[in-house]
Amino acid sequence: MRWPGAATWIAALVLCGAAAQYSSDQCSWHGSGLSHEAHRRDVEQIYLRCSQGSLKWLYPTGAIIVNLRPNTEPPSAGRAGLHACIKPRPDSKGAQVYLEQAGDLRLLLGERDQARGAVRCFSLAEGALFVEAVAQTDISRRITAFQYELVPSHRPGAHTYPYLLSDTAPGKPCSDDEVLMAVCSSDFAGSGTIQEVVQSSSPSSSSPSDHSSAVVTLSRLFRQKSGVFVWGGVRGRLWSGRVHVPLPLAASPRDDEYLLTGSVHFGEAWLGCAPRYKDFLQLYRAAQEAGTNPCEMDTA
Repeated sequence: MRWPGAATWIAALVLCGAAAQYSSDQCSWHGSGLSHEAHRRDVEQIYLRCSQGSLKWLYPTGAIIVNLRPNTEPPSAGRAGLHACIKPRPDSKGAQVYLEQAGDLRLLLGERDQARGAVRCFSLAEGALFVEAVAQTDISRRITAFQYELVPSHRPGAHTYPYLLSDTAPGKPCSDDEVLMAVCSSDFAGSGTIQEVVQSSSPSSSSPSDHSSAVVTLSRLFRQKSGVFVWGGVRGRLWSGRVHVPLPLAASPRDDEYLLTGSVHFGEAWLGCAPRYKDFLQLYRAAQEAGTNPCEMDTA
């Protein structure tokens, strides 16, 4: 839909383009509206070229256009499937976040959404972020801040990040090929059990309605890209951590051992492929004998 005033903002961008300030940091941007307090209609262009980063806008006035780009130029097919997810700080306020394309604006995050720490995702093909300051007489103590990540709509061996698409089917079993690839390509992979479902006290880290946050313990940790799981755990010589799991798996028997794989977004772990470990071992050994397993791992 064509948002009222969009043409005015785009015209303002053209008029002040020569004075626009560009971030020297390729991943994150920090700025202040005080730099153009006398020109409240100024629009600033920002280009961020990283897979993840952050934005922090002090005393927002006017508007900024945030162009997100990958740090390496993917093939055309890769760009078509590349999405961005943004997660505001719970204290973020003072601006509304829209998607802008050819002068059309679509609201992505209102101030109430930001206070809840709501995560929003969109395709990079949908346009740039248009962050517009809310009209007010006092801009003191107002900060608009969020993190962003660039994520593919689907990675081999991993289910879609739940916030990315509304029609994700949580708990849907992975195919044999997806399970084997998940061990090699996921952000974490190990074997263990789901100990208990926990309630998050922070609205910024709450699961979507079809997921729960669970305490997981691992007897084997094959790989992890970040410190989601720590050694020691609740039973001593085990790895432990919190993982967002689909509700069907959260209700599973606590003594079942699973292969647990998944991805990490904004510091939180999300479960992907999770077959019973005995079934995975049978699958892995068959692939090993046939020479079709995509990577080697120590299952002893």
